[in-house]
Amino acid sequence: MRFLYSRWSDGSATDEQRLEQLLKLFNYLVLQTSGDVDEALEWLRQLGREHGIFDDDLPFEELLRRLKEMGLIEEVDGVHRMTGKGMQRIRRDALAEIFSSLRKSRPGSHETPKTGTGVERVSETRKWTFGDRPADIDLTATMTNALTRDGIDEFRLNEEDLEVYESEHLSSCATVVMLDISHSMVLYGEDRITPAKQVAMALAELIQTKYPKDYLACLTFGDDARLISLAEVPFVQVGPFHTNTRAGLQMARTLLRKCGNANKQIFMITDGKPSAMFDESGRLYKNPYGLDPKIVNKTLDEAVQCRRERITISTFMIAQDPYLIGFVEELTKANKGRAYYSSLGDLGQYIFVDYLKNRRRTL
Repeated sequence: MRFLYSRWSDGSATDEQRLEQLLKLFNYLVLQTSGDVDEALEWLRQLGREHGIFDDDLPFEELLRRLKEMGLIEEVDGVHRMTGKGMQRIRRDALAEIFSSLRKSRPGSHETPKTGTGVERVSETRKWTFGDRPADIDLTATMTNALTRDGIDEFRLNEEDLEVYESEHLSSCATVVMLDISHSMVLYGEDRITPAKQVAMALAELIQTKYPKDYLACLTFGDDARLISLAEVPFVQVGPFHTNTRAGLQMARTLLRKCGNANKQIFMITDGKPSAMFDESGRLYKNPYGLDPKIVNKTLDEAVQCRRERITISTFMIAQDPYLIGFVEELTKANKGRAYYSSLGDLGQYIFVDYLKNRRRTL
């Protein structure tokens, strides 16, 4: 007998697997440093020294070379920065399922429980009506109807025998993601803004690649609300701001009203109760202590207005502050929306469970 021995493997990761893991870590550090590639690389180098990440098979310099070779980063005047391809790699953690609970609207790419004119056939059939496409005729069901009535000897096909496939209606959706950039998002040394940015980027990648007819906007809210481009999301920084939830909802509602879409939704990622708003004179009224009835009531008015305009608010709480939980319960009741509490590690999963149709029905 002859034996062929392969190279011994102790189960550790290959160089390519290690490279993939390091790329994911690098991307995460880029978000933590708000897009500062050189700072992210320095953090990665320091982690390598502390934990023995790099060795002779894969030194730090080799990782840097591969990042440039793959077109993920580039060096301009001695400064490293992300390329468009690198930004896309950060965004591509998105799921490819279908939306849930959508009302029938103009054609898009999201399957709904409604049937209509679409591209995906379902198992159900119905009687043919004038205007149905010949290609949708179910020959098996049609022939069965004729044979059941007349038998094979006197076979005759009548109009009432014709059956056509149902198809799922494809609907477009308009979404606004609201990112809380108040000071509490980095308070007490806990990084809450990085996972929030990860979710916004993943949503952007999903919609741009799978649902190009959809509308997606992103805004930040602190003392005031500001519309940002998707390319700006990695560079978002938390400031010495209060939480003007009302201004964020007002801007989101304005953006969605312009879309003219039947399916409108807001995803609000926050870790604090509303603590500021603009008063009648346009000045910023602030109260960071407890729940201020004036601020809360004006914010709830916005939630009610969203409900009237058929805009669903999904609030994702990334803190267990009793004041926050109490406020979100009232906001959800006023809007008839949804609210979730999630740990920072599960934030992305919870967002996509709500954003996409979840076949597993697990939360």
